[in-house]
Amino acid sequence: LPGLAHFLEHMVFMGSEKYPSENGFDAFLKKHGGSDNASTDCERTVFQFDVQRKKFREALDRWAQFFICPLMIRDAIDREVEAVDSEYQLAKPSDSHRKEMLFGSLTDVVLLWYLDTLEEWVKEIFSGVPNNAQPKPDFSELLDPFDTPAFNKLYRGRNTCSIEVKPLHYISWLIGHEGTGSILSILRRKCWAMALFGGNSETGFDQNSTYSIFSISITLTDQGFQNFYQVAHLVFQYLKMMQSLGPQQRIYEEIQKIEANEFHYQEQTDPIEYVEDICENMQLFPKEHFLTGDQLMFQYSPEVISAALSLLTPDRSNLLLLSPDHEGHCPLREKWFGTHYSVEDIQQEWRERWNGDFELSSDLHLPVKNKFIATDFSLKLSDCPDTELPVRVTANDRGCLWYKKDNKFNIPKAYIRFHLISPVIQQSAKNLVLFDLLVNILGHNLAEPAYEADVAQLDYKLSVGEHGLVIKVKGFNHKLPLLFHLILDHLADFSACQDVFNMFSEQLKKTYFNILIRPEKLGKDVRLLVLEHGRWSMVEKYQALADGGLTVEELMEFSRTFKTQLYAEGLVQGNFTSQESIQFLQYITDKLQFSKLPAEVPVLFRVVELPLKQHLCKVKALNKGDANSEVTVYYQSGLKNLREHTLMELLVMHMEEPCFDFLRTKETLGYHVYPTCRNTSGVLGFSVTVETQATKFNTELVELKIEEFLSSFGEKLSALTDSAFNTQVTALVKLKECEDTHLGEEVDRNWAEVATQQYVFNRLHREIEALKQMTRAELVSWYLEHRGHNCRKLSVHVVGFGPEEGDPPGDDNSSYGEVSKLTFLPASPKMAAATSIMDIPSFTQSLTLFPYHKIIQ
Repeated sequence: LPGLAHFLEHMVFMGSEKYPSENGFDAFLKKHGGSDNASTDCERTVFQFDVQRKKFREALDRWAQFFICPLMIRDAIDREVEAVDSEYQLAKPSDSHRKEMLFGSLTDVVLLWYLDTLEEWVKEIFSGVPNNAQPKPDFSELLDPFDTPAFNKLYRGRNTCSIEVKPLHYISWLIGHEGTGSILSILRRKCWAMALFGGNSETGFDQNSTYSIFSISITLTDQGFQNFYQVAHLVFQYLKMMQSLGPQQRIYEEIQKIEANEFHYQEQTDPIEYVEDICENMQLFPKEHFLTGDQLMFQYSPEVISAALSLLTPDRSNLLLLSPDHEGHCPLREKWFGTHYSVEDIQQEWRERWNGDFELSSDLHLPVKNKFIATDFSLKLSDCPDTELPVRVTANDRGCLWYKKDNKFNIPKAYIRFHLISPVIQQSAKNLVLFDLLVNILGHNLAEPAYEADVAQLDYKLSVGEHGLVIKVKGFNHKLPLLFHLILDHLADFSACQDVFNMFSEQLKKTYFNILIRPEKLGKDVRLLVLEHGRWSMVEKYQALADGGLTVEELMEFSRTFKTQLYAEGLVQGNFTSQESIQFLQYITDKLQFSKLPAEVPVLFRVVELPLKQHLCKVKALNKGDANSEVTVYYQSGLKNLREHTLMELLVMHMEEPCFDFLRTKETLGYHVYPTCRNTSGVLGFSVTVETQATKFNTELVELKIEEFLSSFGEKLSALTDSAFNTQVTALVKLKECEDTHLGEEVDRNWAEVATQQYVFNRLHREIEALKQMTRAELVSWYLEHRGHNCRKLSVHVVGFGPEEGDPPGDDNSSYGEVSKLTFLPASPKMAAATSIMDIPSFTQSLTLFPYHKIIQ
């Protein structure tokens, strides 16, 4: 029965004979600062949880009862089927899921206790788990699982080993290389592709007891789509070149060195993630490789690599071409996801060419020696007094730098982050689009020269901020300045030719389109458009691009203007001295040569003050084949201080499990249901969100159920005992007191203070102190004050297509109306008390604006 393992993954959480309460395990974990999760792959299900140390044994016993004596009550089964179906409905529009299902249809077939104490607990608690003593299924006789006439074809669809050697890792390293001479390098030069991913993901779908696959996924441009056979031919040429040259020991040892460096100097990860990784490794590797099997390459064996390479030939391949242009040309339909597709023979001309001794492109070659691999791992001595928090080591009218030397984790790594703030970005929707293009094309220009740094474990990320360009660089400090200088050099000398401009304009238009057709993304855009004054909507950005009025000359002019109107604010942490860190800011100002800004640029929006009543903004989803809806009910609190922000965190922590139990488990409204503490440009509020389907529920009914939950939660909160309140406070305090597991966690927290220009680097400590002084009465009073007639409430509904919303019957195929315009819907009599927002600018223009506000007191 397909999906049974996934369904049972859900059901075991619904109570056991020893602990019969539904969601009792979740409630226990939430009460004691813990969390849990589970995931089902093709051949295994992984369950995991974490909790405060003193409650670990009790949690372990509750957990073990999942597998010893789960209740499986009929009523719970019926309700959880709905939850699984909601998860399925959320996955149906996903191209990656649809592709896997289509592909699958082609085949025939660090511890805080002593280890001995933990081992004793596991033996004692898990001894009751049934075991049928049967061996694991053996599929070794299936030598060619895809040896079927259906496999070696061209499929058109519509969008919606050796443990020691790791031969597929070696091959994927070369196939996925983006440097000079690579497949992607040539495709980018021709403007035929944006990205390429090659390899075996080691998920249950890519690698299991019956087969392993090697996938090469290429994101084509429109021009590349028209030349997809030539694209495939280039891939086969590269594979043939690799087969002709044979395995290269120099390249293997370079990969081996990079992986070893990362392993030996890796930072500690979150314990629950580490446990999950080791748990999965225990299913895949022998005992001696539980800790290292997924990370290290142990020995070079050209024979093993050659054997794997010899299997990557055109006659063993399957081509899958996904495009919305195939609309109306896909008569076949996949059973489970309903994906429409067609099957055709690979063109005879190409089949004959690939079966023969075809020539290789002279542009293809293997990577050269990597200059970014670190060799100096020494720790630097401080050149200034050590501090617990970042300090500003330099500041002038063009920028400033915050710095902290790492003396805690003591690794030869560092983090460099800069926010290049500019007033020109938010001047118009057109400027926002030009800024997106600038950052995307800058990334494209860097892709080839910076790729060697990327594979040498030096990471960089260029992000479009609301008010500036964010540059993040991290990795081994030895070669990190090389990468940072490379990025700034390319920004200073930014250029874009017409073909690249056209390619990225078309790609950005698709990106905006994909955001608009996703209910959760559209819901966020609508909510912030109502709340934040001066924000440009995704629809306005899409229109600015879709109108076709932008030119490469305008992009170059925007680039010049942007680079002359900047303020650079940065943070450097890790294995650099203060003087070395100051040089990064100096390099920015010297290279870009910008002048002082005439006025300070705010890094926040001003926010509207919602009236003391309920408002409903209800828009129709844009994908007529998507039943998914989203409802967010938001309560605005206002300009508050750090204490009240912490109080809201505590409220949401109290709310999480009851929200899940009421709206998902009992009412089965949808798979994703959650409360959120919201900080909107310094203005606080909280919300409850439900993602549902129009085939099952009307969004207004969902909102009424949310209100029903909030009322029942108010009663539950009022009846809360001091003991239960103190337990939850302690749990939140313990979470905030958790030591950072790696330097990146500390940097992320400090960067959030720099990026928002709040600079409360000891915020966690102050929140803990505030929590210790809170009372139950204060929490209850705050919640009740934000309910009823005292509330400033905004509801945002993104309404999917289905019978519960009055839509006529139709199939579940994606189809779109006018994407450059939103359809606003009025409230029904069910929500007569709400004022409908039918035009956002008209609604917000008369509202009071809060002043700029930072939560620093």
